[in-house]
Amino acid sequence: MFLYDFVRIQPSFLGGFYLILRWLSGLFGVVIIVSTLLSVVKTFVLPRNPEDWLYNQVFDGTRKLFRLPIRYLRGYAARERFLALLAPVSLLALLPAWYGIILIGFMFLFWAVEPITFFQAFRVSGSSLFTLGFDQFQSEISTIIEFIEAMIGLLLVALLMAYLPTIYAAFSRRESLVTLLEIRAGSPPSAVEMIKRHFRIHGLERLNEVWRTWEAWFADIEESHTSLPSLVFFRSPRPERNWVSAAGAVLDGAALMLSAVDSPYDPQAALCLRGGYIALRSISDGFHLDYDPEPAPGDAISISKDEFFDAIEDLRTQGVPLKQDLEAAWVDFAGWRVNYDEVLLQLAGLVLSPETQWVGDRAIQYWPREKE
Repeated sequence: MFLYDFVRIQPSFLGGFYLILRWLSGLFGVVIIVSTLLSVVKTFVLPRNPEDWLYNQVFDGTRKLFRLPIRYLRGYAARERFLALLAPVSLLALLPAWYGIILIGFMFLFWAVEPITFFQAFRVSGSSLFTLGFDQFQSEISTIIEFIEAMIGLLLVALLMAYLPTIYAAFSRRESLVTLLEIRAGSPPSAVEMIKRHFRIHGLERLNEVWRTWEAWFADIEESHTSLPSLVFFRSPRPERNWVSAAGAVLDGAALMLSAVDSPYDPQAALCLRGGYIALRSISDGFHLDYDPEPAPGDAISISKDEFFDAIEDLRTQGVPLKQDLEAAWVDFAGWRVNYDEVLLQLAGLVLSPETQWVGDRAIQYWPREKE
């Protein structure tokens, strides 16, 4: 005899308590279901950073799991191959998480409306969610609930199938320019190499097109990497390429052109710089990375004065025209770099960027170091 049958014939406190318990169970199930559906909407439909507890827990939990074995991997290549799995695994982990919570929510709902045990409610909920149909009820209210659960199960799969092409389209747009940058700035990309190559082909004035193109690129990744945060961890097809390294090379190239190279002032370089650090800050905000949002021009940066003058000397040996007052050039360069220095290095550490000049070689560490 079920507890429901027992309390139905007991005009006592126990019967009233059990009735209240069933109502609370139904309410709890509805809250779970609605909360999960809101998480799905925020992730798949809402065109902004999904500030959602469940989404963040799944991705944070996956990152913590990946932190455990990565310390035992030797060399950047092995660590990079391992981290290439992070974004796909995190993304696919969302589906079973949503399914599991939806199943539990409907389990409480079925237990509230039918005189059954929790295990029977679990069987019916699972049968409905996965459209298996091996277990069902005959009552009208339960039939309606079963149909709703089956519809939600199919909807989750359909949304994920539509979500994946969106992610890979944004990834392809990002990587096309990262790949093309190798032609202009070498591999791994370098701001100094970019200027040297353009000077050798008498094309310093053509850098205006580069700044214009990358200004649009920064706007694109700001939109895509904030509304689809998993994109941050999707890695380039080749280990020496990385979107954070590419962004740093372009921004440093624009800063060097404005501060040190003796050429007509190019406002497009300044616009590219502004678009770049705004984009990087917006992406960092989604991961709650610490940085100073209003740095002063005189604040310290990660690049030393000696490193700057080494870069200037490299440009000089190639015949690149330089401004006469290099002390002022250093102050100007540092004034540009301070706007994105900290946030760039935070992101470089988060995505385990390769050791590129002025970016990955001084990234703020996020992942554990290799075990000795």
